[in-house]
Amino acid sequence: MLFQHVAIAGLAHIDAPRRLTTDEINARLRPTLDRLGIKTDVIKDIAGVEERRLWDGPMLASDAATLAAVKALGDAGIEPARVGLLVNTSVSRDYLEPSTASIVSGNLGLPDTCQNFDVANACLAFINGMDIAARMIERGEIDYALIVDGETADLAYEKTIERMTRADVTEEDFKNELATLTLGSGAAAMVMARSELAPGAPRYRGGVTRAATEWNKLCRGNLDGMVTDTRQLLIEGVKLAQKTFQVAKQKLGWAVEELDEFVVHQVSKVHTAAFTRAMGIDPKKVLTIFGEHGNIGPASVPIVLSKLREMGRLKKGDRVALLGIGSGLNCSMAEVVW
Repeated sequence: MLFQHVAIAGLAHIDAPRRLTTDEINARLRPTLDRLGIKTDVIKDIAGVEERRLWDGPMLASDAATLAAVKALGDAGIEPARVGLLVNTSVSRDYLEPSTASIVSGNLGLPDTCQNFDVANACLAFINGMDIAARMIERGEIDYALIVDGETADLAYEKTIERMTRADVTEEDFKNELATLTLGSGAAAMVMARSELAPGAPRYRGGVTRAATEWNKLCRGNLDGMVTDTRQLLIEGVKLAQKTFQVAKQKLGWAVEELDEFVVHQVSKVHTAAFTRAMGIDPKKVLTIFGEHGNIGPASVPIVLSKLREMGRLKKGDRVALLGIGSGLNCSMAEVVW
């Protein structure tokens, strides 16, 4: 769907403060690496993740999302009372119930007229949340929507390293859980609005989505860990991305050389290189943060967009492509005109 009346009025990200280097992780895994005869540093040399961010002490997903939300509302210059929809998109969550969205809503003191709910779709959820909000804004149901995401990878790290250092762990076990150690923590939030209420703000044009859910078993995770077939996930993910990109060319009128920035979901060096190569994207137009932040799940796309703005790389009129893919498999591509 394409939109005529949807703008991005506010945008913010929060970097988790504690750096955990791959060298520190490898030091803890050394007994297992030596016993299994693993000499290649897959995380750093192949995935390209030198370090990732974790929170300093206990941090609930709702608290991280709330921090980003307060910052985004301030950026938009609106009071919480004006928000008509709150969508939480975090993979991390406080509880199975109530929704993390309801906790964030309570933290912010949003009005009783504000709908709030979680959207779960692996690493694609933030773009899904943007699309849901945009449809409601376009129809005139609400004036403002707040999309939030708070990721807390700390528990997954501790439990995964604990399992990977057991005396009976096999090489296959080790390989299947390795992708968990590329995850990172962080938070992001976006305020979307009717364009009439945010003159001069970036416009959300809309996007396209395609699915290849026959591959839903390639990556399965819980809060304390994740098992991933990284090779097959890369192969099938690139295939789905190529298919979705062709649809984006038709529906959004994309020509790869006419787009100014590509905000790509951050997974690893291998994934990003395969992604850009398959679609003929100039790597100079792709800001990568996985080397220092790891894979921050659904938060990675809005965090990169926020960092691009912070760096001054976004100019008025720039066409920015948002490219997301989530295990399942699902892929969305959308456009923002800055």
